[in-house]
Order: sequence, then C-alpha cells, then structure tokens
Amino acid sequence: MSRCAHLCLMADYNQWMNAKVYAAAASLPPGELQRERGAFFGSLLATLNHVMVGDTLWLQRYARHPAGFPLLDPIRAITPPASLTHPLFAAEDFAAMHAHRLWLDQLIIDWAASIREEDLDHLLDYRNSKGPNRREFFSLLMHFFNHQTHHRGQASTLLSQAGADIGDTDLLFRIPNHIED
Repeated sequence: MSRCAHLCLMADYNQWMNAKVYAAAASLPPGELQRERGAFFGSLLATLNHVMVGDTLWLQRYARHPAGFPLLDPIRAITPPASLTHPLFAAEDFAAMHAHRLWLDQLIIDWAASIREEDLDHLLDYRNSKGPNRREFFSLLMHFFNHQTHHRGQASTLLSQAGADIGDTDLLFRIPNHIED
C-alpha cells in the first residue's frame, strides 16, 4: 500500500469511528455528555471537543504546505482555537458539534485523497505552544490520525462507563481483505 493510500485508509477509519462515537454519544441521557468522569479532559464532551480542536489546529498547519491544498481553504477561514481545551460549541448544542464533525471528517477524506506522494517528504514548518518546529509532513499526518485514535479510545471508555457500546473499533475492519472467493 502506498503512503497516499494509507492516508486515505486512515481518513476513512477516522470518519467511521467518529460516526460510531457520535452516534453512541447522542444516545446518552441528558447531562451524561458533560458529566465529569475523571478523564484527562474530564467529560466525554470535553474529550470530543479536544479532538476537534486538535484536528482544526493541525489542518490549519497543513494548509501552509507549499502544495497549497485548496480543499483546506474552509479551514483557513476558521479562527484558530485559543487553546487545546477551547470549547468550539456550547455544551447544550451537541447537534451542531456533531454536524461540524461530519463536515470535518468529509473534508479530511477529500483532502487526503488529494495529497500526492511527492507532498509527503516535505519538511513542514509550524508553531505550537512549545515554539517553532520543522518535521516531515508524512510523519505529522501519522501523528494527526494517531492523536484522533488515542483520544477516541478515551471516548470509548467514557461511553462504556456511561453504558453505551460503540462496537468494533479496530482499524482491521477498514483494511480491504484480499482473500479471493
């Protein structure tokens, strides 16, 4: 599998898992999304918000790649979140948060499909809270998807604590099986 094909697989997995997590979260009784559960970000809502903040910040960094990536133009227009915990939506407006997640996931899928192999070796300059950085673009993309997976694992635990089961979560279920019939 090429690196570009792997990125598309990861974007597909990201969308699939977010759909499962958000469907389970939407099924919870009122107040359960915001309930403090002792997680790193406290609640399920805050955990899901952090993933969206991280996605937004990273996509804005990726939009500075010399390839231009016109598909990221909508991300360029968003005011960067002020912090990694900055609430993007009001706690009582989970439907708007979910709609934004759906939009963001489709944007990630479309954008990942537009990335070319030659784009992946570029050293991307960016700033974060620790200062300036320069890292290989492909490795930063792997971090992007790993970050999502890491925090969705936390969200899965929080959902389980709240009595919701999101089912299978393994990437294996999204990797094409090449066994011939």
